[in-house]
Amino acid sequence: MIPRYAPARIQEIWSDRHRFDLWLRVEILACEAWSSLGRVPAEALPRIRAATVDPQRVAEIEARVGHDVVAFLTAVSESVGQPEARYLHLGLTSSDVVDTAFALQLRESADVILEDLRQLRGTAAALAVRHRGTIMVGRTHGIHAEPITFGFKVAGWVAELDRTIARLEQATAEVATGKLSGPVGTHSSVDPRVEEYVCSALGLRVDPVSTQVVGRDRHAAFMSALATAAASMERIALEVRHLQRSEVGEALEPFGDEQKGSSAMPHKRNPVLTERICGLARVVRGHALTAQENVALWHERDISHSSAERVIFPDACCLVDFMATELGRVLAGLEVHPTRMLQNLELGGGIVYSQAALLALVESGLSREDAYRIVQSAAHRALRGDGGFRANLQADPEVAARIGERMDEIFSPARFLRHVDLAFERLGLTVEVNAGA
Repeated sequence: MIPRYAPARIQEIWSDRHRFDLWLRVEILACEAWSSLGRVPAEALPRIRAATVDPQRVAEIEARVGHDVVAFLTAVSESVGQPEARYLHLGLTSSDVVDTAFALQLRESADVILEDLRQLRGTAAALAVRHRGTIMVGRTHGIHAEPITFGFKVAGWVAELDRTIARLEQATAEVATGKLSGPVGTHSSVDPRVEEYVCSALGLRVDPVSTQVVGRDRHAAFMSALATAAASMERIALEVRHLQRSEVGEALEPFGDEQKGSSAMPHKRNPVLTERICGLARVVRGHALTAQENVALWHERDISHSSAERVIFPDACCLVDFMATELGRVLAGLEVHPTRMLQNLELGGGIVYSQAALLALVESGLSREDAYRIVQSAAHRALRGDGGFRANLQADPEVAARIGERMDEIFSPARFLRHVDLAFERLGLTVEVNAGA
Protein backbone atom coordinates (compact mmCIF):
# COMPACT_ATOMS: atom_id res chain seq x y z
CA MET A 1 0.00 0.00 0.00
CA ILE A 2 1.89 3.05 -1.27
CA PRO A 3 0.54 6.53 -0.42
CA ARG A 4 0.28 9.06 -3.24
CA TYR A 5 2.71 11.39 -1.48
CA ALA A 6 5.46 8.76 -1.38
CA PRO A 7 8.81 9.91 -2.82
CA ALA A 8 9.75 7.97 -5.94
CA ARG A 9 12.58 6.00 -4.37
CA ILE A 10 10.39 4.82 -1.50
CA GLN A 11 7.57 4.01 -3.93
CA GLU A 12 9.84 1.66 -5.82
CA ILE A 13 11.02 -0.12 -2.66
CA TRP A 14 7.43 -0.92 -1.66
CA SER A 15 6.16 -1.75 -5.14
CA ASP A 16 4.87 -5.25 -5.92
CA ARG A 17 7.56 -5.58 -8.57
CA HIS A 18 10.39 -4.97 -6.10
CA ARG A 19 8.82 -7.12 -3.39
CA PHE A 20 8.55 -10.08 -5.74
CA ASP A 21 12.07 -9.49 -7.02
CA LEU A 22 13.33 -9.73 -3.44
CA TRP A 23 11.31 -12.88 -2.82
CA LEU A 24 12.86 -14.37 -5.95
CA ARG A 25 16.32 -13.39 -4.80
CA VAL A 26 15.77 -15.25 -1.52
CA GLU A 27 14.51 -18.32 -3.37
CA ILE A 28 17.48 -18.36 -5.76
CA LEU A 29 20.00 -17.99 -2.93
CA ALA A 30 18.32 -20.83 -1.05
CA CYS A 31 18.66 -23.05 -4.12
CA GLU A 32 22.34 -22.14 -4.36
CA ALA A 33 22.83 -23.10 -0.73
CA TRP A 34 20.99 -26.39 -1.20
CA SER A 35 23.11 -27.08 -4.27
CA SER A 36 26.30 -26.69 -2.24
CA LEU A 37 24.85 -29.30 0.14
CA GLY A 38 23.97 -31.70 -2.68
CA ARG A 39 20.17 -31.29 -2.50
CA VAL A 40 19.80 -29.31 -5.74
CA PRO A 41 21.66 -30.43 -8.88
CA ALA A 42 24.22 -27.87 -10.05
CA GLU A 43 22.87 -28.15 -13.58
CA ALA A 44 19.48 -26.85 -12.38
CA LEU A 45 20.91 -23.56 -11.15
CA PRO A 46 21.21 -21.73 -14.50
CA ARG A 47 17.48 -22.10 -15.17
CA ILE A 48 16.62 -21.13 -11.59
CA ARG A 49 18.88 -18.07 -11.68
CA ALA A 50 17.23 -16.98 -14.94
CA ALA A 51 13.77 -17.05 -13.36
CA THR A 52 11.50 -14.04 -13.75
CA VAL A 53 8.32 -12.93 -12.05
CA ASP A 54 5.40 -10.98 -13.49
CA PRO A 55 3.38 -9.13 -10.80
CA GLN A 56 0.27 -9.18 -12.97
CA ARG A 57 0.53 -12.95 -13.37
CA VAL A 58 0.96 -13.33 -9.61
CA ALA A 59 -2.17 -11.25 -9.04
CA GLU A 60 -4.13 -13.40 -11.48
CA ILE A 61 -3.12 -16.61 -9.72
CA GLU A 62 -3.64 -15.15 -6.24
CA ALA A 63 -7.20 -14.25 -7.17
CA ARG A 64 -7.83 -17.98 -7.60
CA VAL A 65 -5.72 -19.57 -4.88
CA GLY A 66 -5.99 -16.89 -2.16
CA HIS A 67 -2.33 -17.13 -1.11
CA ASP A 68 0.29 -14.61 -2.25
CA VAL A 69 3.38 -16.79 -1.81
CA VAL A 70 1.77 -19.79 -3.51
CA ALA A 71 0.74 -17.53 -6.39
CA PHE A 72 4.28 -16.15 -6.57
CA LEU A 73 5.82 -19.63 -6.64
CA THR A 74 3.41 -20.78 -9.34
CA ALA A 75 4.25 -17.78 -11.51
CA VAL A 76 7.99 -18.23 -11.01
CA SER A 77 7.74 -21.95 -11.72
CA GLU A 78 6.14 -21.16 -15.07
CA SER A 79 9.19 -19.10 -16.01
CA VAL A 80 11.65 -21.78 -14.83
CA GLY A 81 9.95 -24.87 -16.19
CA GLN A 82 10.27 -28.48 -15.08
CA PRO A 83 12.05 -30.32 -13.63
CA GLU A 84 14.08 -27.39 -12.26
CA ALA A 85 11.09 -25.59 -10.74
CA ARG A 86 10.53 -28.39 -8.25
CA TYR A 87 13.63 -27.24 -6.34
CA LEU A 88 12.14 -23.84 -5.55
CA HIS A 89 11.04 -23.23 -1.95
CA LEU A 90 12.70 -26.47 -0.84
CA GLY A 91 11.98 -26.93 2.87
CA LEU A 92 10.90 -23.32 3.27
CA THR A 93 7.77 -21.80 4.71
CA SER A 94 6.22 -18.57 3.45
CA SER A 95 7.58 -16.47 6.30
CA ASP A 96 11.14 -17.54 5.48
CA VAL A 97 10.82 -15.70 2.20
CA VAL A 98 8.48 -12.89 3.24
CA ASP A 99 10.23 -11.88 6.47
CA THR A 100 13.71 -12.03 4.97
CA ALA A 101 12.67 -9.89 2.01
CA PHE A 102 10.77 -7.58 4.36
CA ALA A 103 14.00 -6.92 6.26
CA LEU A 104 15.60 -5.85 2.99
CA GLN A 105 12.74 -3.46 2.21
CA LEU A 106 13.01 -1.88 5.65
CA ARG A 107 16.77 -1.48 5.33
CA GLU A 108 16.48 -0.01 1.85
CA SER A 109 13.83 2.42 3.05
CA ALA A 110 15.96 3.39 6.02
CA ASP A 111 18.90 4.08 3.72
CA VAL A 112 16.78 6.57 1.76
CA ILE A 113 15.31 8.15 4.90
CA LEU A 114 18.73 8.47 6.54
CA GLU A 115 20.13 10.12 3.44
CA ASP A 116 17.37 12.73 3.53
CA LEU A 117 17.67 13.20 7.29
CA ARG A 118 21.38 13.86 6.88
CA GLN A 119 20.58 16.37 4.16
CA LEU A 120 18.07 18.01 6.50
CA ARG A 121 20.70 18.09 9.23
CA GLY A 122 23.12 19.82 6.89
CA THR A 123 20.52 22.43 5.96
CA ALA A 124 19.80 23.07 9.63
CA ALA A 125 23.51 23.31 10.41
CA ALA A 126 24.04 25.94 7.73
CA LEU A 127 21.05 27.90 9.05
CA ALA A 128 22.42 27.72 12.60
CA VAL A 129 25.83 29.05 11.64
CA ARG A 130 24.34 31.78 9.45
CA HIS A 131 22.34 33.08 12.41
CA ARG A 132 24.83 32.28 15.10
CA GLY A 133 24.75 35.88 16.32
CA THR A 134 21.17 36.82 15.43
CA ILE A 135 19.79 37.90 18.80
CA MET A 136 16.23 37.03 19.75
CA VAL A 137 14.19 36.35 22.85
CA GLY A 138 14.10 32.89 24.34
CA ARG A 139 10.69 31.75 25.52
CA THR A 140 9.49 29.35 28.18
CA HIS A 141 5.81 28.51 28.59
CA GLY A 142 5.37 30.70 25.49
CA ILE A 143 6.43 33.71 27.59
CA HIS A 144 9.52 35.86 27.09
CA ALA A 145 12.42 34.57 29.16
CA GLU A 146 16.01 35.65 28.36
CA PRO A 147 18.02 36.49 25.22
CA ILE A 148 19.33 33.75 22.96
CA THR A 149 20.34 33.72 19.32
CA PHE A 150 18.34 32.18 16.53
CA GLY A 151 21.42 30.16 15.59
CA PHE A 152 21.52 28.71 19.10
CA LYS A 153 17.88 27.65 18.76
CA VAL A 154 18.61 25.95 15.43
CA ALA A 155 21.74 24.31 16.87
CA GLY A 156 19.38 22.49 19.24
CA TRP A 157 17.53 21.16 16.20
CA VAL A 158 20.82 19.96 14.73
CA ALA A 159 21.70 18.09 17.92
CA GLU A 160 18.28 16.44 17.96
CA LEU A 161 18.62 15.41 14.32
CA ASP A 162 21.98 13.84 15.19
CA ARG A 163 20.23 11.73 17.82
CA THR A 164 17.43 10.93 15.39
CA ILE A 165 19.89 9.67 12.79
CA ALA A 166 21.84 7.58 15.31
CA ARG A 167 18.62 6.09 16.70
CA LEU A 168 17.33 5.09 13.26
CA GLU A 169 20.72 3.64 12.30
CA GLN A 170 20.64 1.42 15.38
CA ALA A 171 17.04 0.34 14.81
CA THR A 172 17.84 -0.43 11.16
CA ALA A 173 20.76 -2.64 12.12
CA GLU A 174 18.46 -4.56 14.45
CA VAL A 175 15.57 -4.98 12.03
CA ALA A 176 17.90 -6.12 9.22
CA THR A 177 17.41 -9.71 10.38
CA GLY A 178 16.35 -12.69 8.31
CA LYS A 179 15.34 -16.29 8.94
CA LEU A 180 15.07 -19.48 6.93
CA SER A 181 14.25 -21.92 9.69
CA GLY A 182 11.11 -23.56 8.34
CA PRO A 183 7.77 -24.12 10.04
CA VAL A 184 7.84 -23.07 13.75
CA GLY A 185 11.53 -22.18 13.42
CA THR A 186 13.17 -25.50 14.38
CA HIS A 187 15.10 -26.04 11.11
CA SER A 188 13.34 -29.38 10.75
CA SER A 189 13.17 -28.96 6.97
CA VAL A 190 15.91 -26.39 6.37
CA ASP A 191 19.57 -26.95 7.05
CA PRO A 192 20.90 -24.06 9.20
CA ARG A 193 23.66 -23.66 6.64
CA VAL A 194 21.06 -22.61 4.07
CA GLU A 195 19.85 -19.87 6.40
CA GLU A 196 23.39 -18.70 7.08
CA TYR A 197 24.26 -18.63 3.38
CA VAL A 198 21.19 -16.66 2.34
CA CYS A 199 21.37 -14.11 5.14
CA SER A 200 25.09 -13.62 4.64
CA ALA A 201 24.61 -13.05 0.92
CA LEU A 202 21.93 -10.46 1.68
CA GLY A 203 23.92 -8.75 4.42
CA LEU A 204 21.36 -9.64 7.08
CA ARG A 205 21.75 -10.93 10.59
CA VAL A 206 20.37 -14.39 11.32
CA ASP A 207 17.59 -14.46 13.89
CA PRO A 208 19.25 -16.67 16.53
CA VAL A 209 15.96 -18.15 17.74
CA SER A 210 12.99 -17.46 15.51
CA THR A 211 9.53 -18.89 15.58
CA GLN A 212 7.88 -19.16 12.20
CA VAL A 213 8.46 -15.42 11.94
CA VAL A 214 11.19 -12.99 12.87
CA GLY A 215 10.32 -11.56 16.28
CA ARG A 216 8.26 -8.41 15.88
CA ASP A 217 9.92 -6.55 18.74
CA ARG A 218 12.57 -5.58 16.19
CA HIS A 219 9.95 -4.11 13.91
CA ALA A 220 8.32 -2.28 16.79
CA ALA A 221 11.67 -0.71 17.69
CA PHE A 222 12.20 0.33 14.07
CA MET A 223 8.75 1.90 13.91
CA SER A 224 9.38 3.63 17.22
CA ALA A 225 12.54 5.14 15.75
CA LEU A 226 10.50 6.40 12.80
CA ALA A 227 7.87 7.82 15.14
CA THR A 228 10.52 9.58 17.21
CA ALA A 229 12.07 10.98 14.03
CA ALA A 230 8.65 12.29 13.06
CA ALA A 231 8.18 13.81 16.51
CA SER A 232 11.53 15.58 16.31
CA MET A 233 10.68 17.03 12.92
CA GLU A 234 7.30 18.03 14.30
CA ARG A 235 9.05 19.95 17.10
CA ILE A 236 11.02 21.95 14.54
CA ALA A 237 7.94 22.54 12.39
CA LEU A 238 5.89 23.63 15.40
CA GLU A 239 8.56 26.15 16.35
CA VAL A 240 8.45 27.63 12.84
CA ARG A 241 4.66 27.84 13.11
CA HIS A 242 4.93 29.74 16.39
CA LEU A 243 7.56 32.11 15.01
CA GLN A 244 5.33 32.81 11.99
CA ARG A 245 2.34 33.89 14.09
CA SER A 246 1.20 37.43 13.30
CA GLU A 247 2.07 38.65 16.81
CA VAL A 248 5.59 37.20 16.53
CA GLY A 249 6.63 37.42 12.87
CA GLU A 250 10.24 36.40 13.47
CA ALA A 251 10.60 33.61 10.90
CA LEU A 252 8.32 32.53 8.05
CA GLU A 253 8.24 29.39 5.95
CA PRO A 254 8.65 29.84 2.16
CA PHE A 255 5.72 31.28 0.23
CA GLY A 256 5.56 31.19 -3.56
CA ASP A 257 5.01 34.30 -5.67
CA GLU A 258 1.66 32.97 -6.87
CA GLN A 259 0.75 31.06 -3.72
CA LYS A 260 -2.56 31.82 -2.01
CA GLY A 261 -3.09 31.52 1.74
CA SER A 262 -6.86 31.71 1.90
CA SER A 263 -9.80 31.55 -0.49
CA ALA A 264 -11.49 34.37 1.45
CA MET A 265 -8.74 36.53 2.98
CA PRO A 266 -6.03 37.64 0.55
CA HIS A 267 -3.73 38.81 3.35
CA LYS A 268 -3.25 35.32 4.78
CA ARG A 269 0.15 33.68 4.68
CA ASN A 270 -0.52 30.43 6.49
CA PRO A 271 2.23 28.02 7.60
CA VAL A 272 0.76 25.15 5.58
CA LEU A 273 4.01 23.25 5.05
CA THR A 274 4.86 23.04 8.73
CA GLU A 275 1.24 22.33 9.65
CA ARG A 276 1.35 19.41 7.23
CA ILE A 277 4.47 18.07 8.90
CA CYS A 278 2.85 18.30 12.34
CA GLY A 279 -0.26 16.49 11.14
CA LEU A 280 1.68 13.65 9.52
CA ALA A 281 3.71 13.10 12.70
CA ARG A 282 0.45 12.15 14.41
CA VAL A 283 -0.14 9.45 11.81
CA VAL A 284 3.31 7.94 12.30
CA ARG A 285 2.79 7.87 16.07
CA GLY A 286 -0.40 5.91 15.50
CA HIS A 287 1.54 3.40 13.40
CA ALA A 288 4.01 2.98 16.28
CA LEU A 289 1.16 1.83 18.51
CA THR A 290 0.07 -0.71 15.90
CA ALA A 291 3.64 -2.02 15.61
CA GLN A 292 3.71 -2.54 19.36
CA GLU A 293 0.44 -4.46 19.14
CA ASN A 294 2.04 -6.74 16.53
CA VAL A 295 4.70 -8.03 18.93
CA ALA A 296 2.40 -10.46 20.76
CA LEU A 297 1.38 -13.25 18.39
CA TRP A 298 -0.25 -16.59 19.17
CA HIS A 299 2.25 -19.32 20.02
CA GLU A 300 4.83 -19.72 17.23
CA ARG A 301 2.94 -17.27 15.04
CA ASP A 302 -0.32 -16.08 13.63
CA ILE A 303 -0.80 -13.58 10.81
CA SER A 304 -2.67 -10.84 12.63
CA HIS A 305 0.44 -8.68 12.20
CA SER A 306 0.62 -9.22 8.45
CA SER A 307 -2.37 -7.17 7.34
CA ALA A 308 -1.38 -4.27 9.58
CA GLU A 309 2.25 -4.31 8.45
CA ARG A 310 1.26 -4.06 4.81
CA VAL A 311 -0.22 -0.68 5.67
CA ILE A 312 1.88 0.82 8.44
CA PHE A 313 5.45 0.17 7.28
CA PRO A 314 5.18 1.43 3.69
CA ASP A 315 3.11 4.33 4.97
CA ALA A 316 5.46 5.27 7.82
CA CYS A 317 8.58 5.01 5.67
CA CYS A 318 6.97 7.17 3.00
CA LEU A 319 5.72 9.69 5.53
CA VAL A 320 8.98 10.13 7.42
CA ASP A 321 10.96 10.54 4.22
CA PHE A 322 8.40 13.01 2.88
CA MET A 323 8.57 14.95 6.15
CA ALA A 324 12.37 15.09 5.98
CA THR A 325 12.39 16.48 2.45
CA GLU A 326 9.51 18.86 3.17
CA LEU A 327 11.16 20.21 6.33
CA GLY A 328 14.41 20.57 4.44
CA ARG A 329 12.57 22.74 1.93
CA VAL A 330 11.18 24.85 4.77
CA LEU A 331 14.56 25.43 6.42
CA ALA A 332 16.33 26.09 3.13
CA GLY A 333 13.81 28.81 2.26
CA LEU A 334 13.09 30.10 5.76
CA GLU A 335 12.65 33.88 5.95
CA VAL A 336 14.34 35.11 9.12
CA HIS A 337 13.53 38.64 10.33
CA PRO A 338 16.27 39.83 12.73
CA THR A 339 14.74 43.32 13.07
CA ARG A 340 11.45 41.86 14.30
CA MET A 341 13.40 39.64 16.69
CA LEU A 342 15.06 42.71 18.22
CA GLN A 343 11.72 44.50 18.48
CA ASN A 344 10.19 41.57 20.33
CA LEU A 345 13.27 41.30 22.54
CA GLU A 346 12.70 44.84 23.76
CA LEU A 347 9.03 44.25 24.56
CA GLY A 348 8.15 46.03 27.78
CA GLY A 349 11.36 48.01 27.80
CA GLY A 350 13.76 45.12 28.41
CA ILE A 351 11.87 42.81 30.76
CA VAL A 352 14.07 39.94 29.52
CA TYR A 353 16.84 41.41 31.68
CA SER A 354 14.88 40.97 34.90
CA GLN A 355 17.17 38.25 36.26
CA ALA A 356 20.23 40.41 35.64
CA ALA A 357 18.60 43.25 37.55
CA LEU A 358 17.58 40.89 40.36
CA LEU A 359 21.10 39.50 40.75
CA ALA A 360 22.66 42.96 40.63
CA LEU A 361 20.41 44.13 43.47
CA VAL A 362 21.22 41.03 45.53
CA GLU A 363 24.94 41.58 44.92
CA SER A 364 24.49 45.15 46.16
CA GLY A 365 23.40 43.81 49.55
CA LEU A 366 19.61 43.82 49.17
CA SER A 367 17.76 40.69 50.30
CA ARG A 368 16.57 38.42 47.50
CA GLU A 369 12.96 38.81 48.64
CA ASP A 370 13.09 42.60 48.52
CA ALA A 371 15.00 42.61 45.24
CA TYR A 372 12.52 40.21 43.66
CA ARG A 373 9.57 42.36 44.79
CA ILE A 374 11.08 45.51 43.31
CA VAL A 375 12.02 43.90 39.98
CA GLN A 376 8.74 42.05 39.60
CA SER A 377 6.73 45.20 40.28
CA ALA A 378 8.69 47.18 37.69
CA ALA A 379 8.32 44.40 35.11
CA HIS A 380 4.59 43.78 35.60
CA ARG A 381 3.86 47.52 35.41
CA ALA A 382 5.77 47.63 32.13
CA LEU A 383 3.80 44.68 30.74
CA ARG A 384 0.58 46.53 31.60
CA GLY A 385 1.80 49.52 29.62
CA ASP A 386 2.81 51.58 32.64
CA GLY A 387 6.26 52.75 31.57
CA GLY A 388 9.19 50.65 30.43
CA PHE A 389 10.97 48.12 32.62
CA ARG A 390 14.32 49.91 32.63
CA ALA A 391 12.69 53.30 33.17
CA ASN A 392 10.62 51.92 36.03
CA LEU A 393 13.72 50.56 37.73
CA GLN A 394 15.66 53.77 37.28
CA ALA A 395 12.78 55.73 38.79
CA ASP A 396 13.12 53.75 42.02
CA PRO A 397 15.51 55.71 44.31
CA GLU A 398 16.86 52.61 46.02
CA VAL A 399 17.55 50.89 42.70
CA ALA A 400 19.19 54.00 41.31
CA ALA A 401 21.40 54.27 44.38
CA ARG A 402 22.45 50.64 44.37
CA ILE A 403 22.84 49.74 40.65
CA GLY A 404 22.16 52.92 38.68
CA GLU A 405 25.69 53.01 37.30
CA ARG A 406 25.41 49.42 36.10
CA MET A 407 22.26 49.79 33.98
CA ASP A 408 23.99 49.58 30.60
CA GLU A 409 25.76 46.41 31.69
CA ILE A 410 22.56 44.90 33.11
CA PHE A 411 20.56 45.65 29.98
CA SER A 412 23.14 44.27 27.56
CA PRO A 413 22.51 40.86 25.91
CA ALA A 414 26.25 40.15 25.78
CA ARG A 415 26.43 38.59 29.25
CA PHE A 416 23.62 36.17 28.34
CA LEU A 417 25.26 35.07 25.11
CA ARG A 418 28.88 34.70 26.16
CA HIS A 419 28.71 30.88 26.14
CA VAL A 420 26.52 30.42 23.05
CA ASP A 421 29.54 29.42 20.96
CA LEU A 422 29.97 26.37 23.18
CA ALA A 423 26.95 24.72 21.54
CA PHE A 424 28.48 25.20 18.09
CA GLU A 425 31.86 23.92 19.23
CA ARG A 426 30.30 20.80 20.71
CA LEU A 427 28.48 20.09 17.45
CA GLY A 428 31.46 21.01 15.30
CA LEU A 429 29.19 23.22 13.24
CA THR A 430 31.66 25.96 12.29
CA VAL A 431 34.26 23.51 10.99
CA GLU A 432 31.62 21.36 9.32
CA VAL A 433 29.78 24.14 7.50
CA ASN A 434 32.92 26.07 6.49
CA ALA A 435 34.45 22.87 5.14
CA GLY A 436 31.43 22.38 2.92
CA ALA A 437 31.35 25.99 1.75
